[in-house]
Amino acid sequence: MAMSAGGSGSVKAEPNVTPLIDVMLVLLIIFMIVTPLINSGFRATPPDGVNIKQHPEENDDVTLGIDADGQYYLNKKPIQNSTLGDRTKEIFGAPGRSEFIMYLKADRNIKYSKVLDAIDIVEHNGVRVLAAITDQTPGTKSSVPGDILSATPNKQP
Repeated sequence: MAMSAGGSGSVKAEPNVTPLIDVMLVLLIIFMIVTPLINSGFRATPPDGVNIKQHPEENDDVTLGIDADGQYYLNKKPIQNSTLGDRTKEIFGAPGRSEFIMYLKADRNIKYSKVLDAIDIVEHNGVRVLAAITDQTPGTKSSVPGDILSATPNKQP
């Protein structure tokens, strides 16, 4: 930007774009690094349990199971996937049932998005507390008295 010593009296307003260009270059570099990481995907694996205490199933317990094909099971009985919301509303909409826990057990090899879909459905139909069920880590033994003493290894394909 040039300045004149003359008396023309006009003021030139020119924006300084250098800081803008610097910020844009930094953001470009960040996105160039982060984008391949986002495209590689995210693999969520459920945790393995150690020293899992066996809890007897009570009559009030409601268990939602999801098999490797995405089929839903309520209390070990298969249901149509489209009826999960209605069935959940029947169970948890009854007076005094809203504070009960729904237990979720999903196949290890299922896509995590299927589990999230099921959680979303039951959450919008009266379930307030959802607990995940895990198995003893294959090949380990519990060290706590009264717990599951040994586990049989799961057969992985």
